[in-house]
Amino acid sequence: MILRVLILAAAGFFTGPATAGSGDVEHGRSIFTVAGCSSCHTTKADKKNAVYLAGGRAFKTDFGTFFSPNITPDPTYGIGAWNEEDLTRALRQGISPDGEHYYPIFPYTSYTRMRDEDIRDLWAYLKSLPPVARANRPHDVSVLFSWRLSLVPWKLLNFTPGPLVPEPSKGAAWNRGAYIVEALAHCGECHTPRDKLGGAIDAMHMAGTSAGPDGDAVPNITAHKTTGIGRWTDNDLKSLFSLGMLPDGDFVGGGMGDVIDNLSKLSDADRQAMISYLKSLPAIENRVLAKPKGGPPAKDEWQ
Repeated sequence: MILRVLILAAAGFFTGPATAGSGDVEHGRSIFTVAGCSSCHTTKADKKNAVYLAGGRAFKTDFGTFFSPNITPDPTYGIGAWNEEDLTRALRQGISPDGEHYYPIFPYTSYTRMRDEDIRDLWAYLKSLPPVARANRPHDVSVLFSWRLSLVPWKLLNFTPGPLVPEPSKGAAWNRGAYIVEALAHCGECHTPRDKLGGAIDAMHMAGTSAGPDGDAVPNITAHKTTGIGRWTDNDLKSLFSLGMLPDGDFVGGGMGDVIDNLSKLSDADRQAMISYLKSLPAIENRVLAKPKGGPPAKDEWQ
């Protein structure tokens, strides 16, 4: 197995096609927003101090604490020395310009589905931003996970690179919704439970988990009528995506609040496309309970 992994890696199994040409900065801004880049690469304290995209946000997992990197155009600490091909390889293959494998806390497992033209436009937007000269904070992980070559077999088991292929039997709106949900907004990264190695459990796609980011519960968003969103109307989902309001009048919080800030900037047509796609997902029964944190007993996340 190890020999096969090394042969595949040496043969370029995890390298992807390069893209070229100039991009549309304004369209790149919209891709950047829906993809949630600022939410992960800017700490809450930095948002107040306008230190934008300089990294440092902590993500606590069972494998250690990971810190997001600086993605400003600073040539020393950010991505200022990158080119478009480097960004494409990072998003499509999860590989850095130096050839290191990225930890899947960076959701390249979803971003790999992005279209070439959207990556090109995103690159144009990132280049237009001001550089911030701030060093990246090293991850705090065990020695076992600090050896990045161990990510090669993980990728063989859990990662299928390449852009999302449209479903010819579905309409344009459904395919647009699938692209936003599965690639840009990478909803499955949080809403799909994971196995002991951190791989997404495909049979439970979007069914929620009580062990989400930072230990928070993430609800079931399949069409199941009692444990998911099967009874929600289109208007319920529109209110969620535009205002963060749930059917019972409560509002989402935590990390989902950042997601709603991003999704609220979508067009009405794009939000409707997301709704069409989500409501078509297979219904999976999985009641997700929030873990109590010194407060009231655990409760259903959608109750």
